[in-house]
Amino acid sequence: MEIGLTHTSTLTVENKHLAIQAGSGDLEVLATPVMMALMENAAMLAVKEALDEGMTTVGGHISSSHLKPTALGKTITATAVLTGIEGRKLTFKVIAEDETGTIGEGEHLRFIVDRKKFMAKLQG
Repeated sequence: MEIGLTHTSTLTVENKHLAIQAGSGDLEVLATPVMMALMENAAMLAVKEALDEGMTTVGGHISSSHLKPTALGKTITATAVLTGIEGRKLTFKVIAEDETGTIGEGEHLRFIVDRKKFMAKLQG
């Protein structure tokens, strides 16, 4: 794994992605949690191929602005760039955009985990 790995995820805003539907607001605009989920998706996919078999990443923290609204039917992209590696801890710069430009940006932290060991924690 190396600094600079990147991925861009894309989403077309549907009714289910609106703040009024997600419960994060009462307007018919892209919900902040949906934008942030797309940022997480981009980060996960940026490093997926670099992981050993049986390993995955889980989100630990995300800090992001949401600068401008995006309407139903518009397409957004989220790009994640791996900026730091400290053992199992991965740091990403994330940015979301629509056709008008940047709609959100921030930093995302993920941890490399063993899938089976992580899921075993649910058993108590």
